[in-house]
Amino acid sequence: MTPEPLVAAPARRRSAYWHTALSLTVLVAAAWLARRHWPVLETGAVRLALADQGWLLVAATAAVGTWLCAALAQQGAVPERLPRGRLVAAQFAASAANHVLPAGLGAGVVNLRFLMRSGLPAARAATAVAVKGTAGVVVRAALIASLAAACPGVLRLPRGAPGLPVILLATAVVVLLTVVLAGPLRERCRCVLGTAVADIRAVHARPGRAAALWGGSLAFAVLHCAVLIAVTQAVALPLPPARVALLYLAASSAAALLPTPGGLGSLDAALALALTAAGAPAASAASAVLGYRLLTVWLPLLPGLLVLGVLIRRKAL
Repeated sequence: MTPEPLVAAPARRRSAYWHTALSLTVLVAAAWLARRHWPVLETGAVRLALADQGWLLVAATAAVGTWLCAALAQQGAVPERLPRGRLVAAQFAASAANHVLPAGLGAGVVNLRFLMRSGLPAARAATAVAVKGTAGVVVRAALIASLAAACPGVLRLPRGAPGLPVILLATAVVVLLTVVLAGPLRERCRCVLGTAVADIRAVHARPGRAAALWGGSLAFAVLHCAVLIAVTQAVALPLPPARVALLYLAASSAAALLPTPGGLGSLDAALALALTAAGAPAASAASAVLGYRLLTVWLPLLPGLLVLGVLIRRKAL
């Protein structure tokens, strides 16, 4: 009988090919848009260079805070105490890896390896990463709902779209029940779900861990919004902060559906389009997007990769 890894290898390669092809397609489309709108981008870069340095410093401080909040959320996802210094360094390295590999795979792999090196079994480490990711999704959805209620009319769904999420949710539930209740994977799924439920209960049985998980996840999303808001203030973009936060959360959530490294191309286009559609001048929107990406991606990228190399060398990953 053929070993399972050999059977699964072609499927993994096909999935990698499709992800690579889609990523290249998005990057080519982003390059085409950048070339077509190059005068606007050039004007935006000039405006960013002349922006208010005080607000840019606030944005940079908020960007640094996102790594601390990510570390807090990851600590909250496990009952055991993790080494603080290496935990923060791992989140910094994970953010850099996330901009190299597609669809958030880099951050997940770095956190998984860090937790395993910290003594957690592979199943519990994977559960901790999944719990942190789920908390982030729930918090982001709650923020979008709250800001959408506070800023009515900013997000407009196509006619008939309200029923679409219900249909998708029902389909996902049916598929999940089919996998769990039937087929040869039933026992394996029950074992994995049992481990996950036990870990989630253990975390929420300790109020400090639960507060770290949900508070860190909330602060992480809020600080990313704060980075963009501070940059918009620096370039004098004429939009209220609450509306900017809502547009960022919606655009970044939409861009996450495309598996490009760190949302490269997809987030830039979605965020610029959202700001422009909300009434911001094209040059100011380009400046805001460039400033946000500069502070959260390009400036920390090389130091983050260096930290990643050091952690690997010291066998912390």
